Amino acid sequence: MRRLLVFLSGFTLCAFTNWRYNLDDAKQIAQQQHKHILLNFSGSDWCGPCIRMHKEIFDNSSFQQLADTSLVMVNADFPRNKKNQLSKSQQQINNAMADKYNAGGNFPCTLLLDASGKVIKEWDGFPQGDALSFTEEVKKLVNADNR
Repeated sequence: MRRLLVFLSGFTLCAFTNWRYNLDDAKQIAQQQHKHILLNFSGSDWCGPCIRMHKEIFDNSSFQQLADTSLVMVNADFPRNKKNQLSKSQQQINNAMADKYNAGGNFPCTLLLDASGKVIKEWDGFPQGDALSFTEEVKKLVNADNR
């Protein structure tokens, strides 16, 4: 019982990133909450660097704290396996986001946007450095844009 309580208390301290899947909805939220948008293009079931980015960076507690306070997170996923296929409407939404922000089809591709959708920074591929350096870079860009 003691181990269960320790596990549960640690579990409640963890931050969980709330991913959105529609940029228009994210813009509304970002404008209401005065946040930036982090848009990530991924291939969740085939792209090794995409999978690594989610595990090593987006699931990192330091990044999640920043995301919870300053970012609206949007994922445009392009899975290949039949069992992971998206609905037609979600695929159309993702295609529209890709047409505007990732015409080159890079994976992973991550963009920091202001609340209106203007690109502040783009990372093609897995960012150099670790989760903490990526988090600090995003934090500096957000703070500089808020001035």
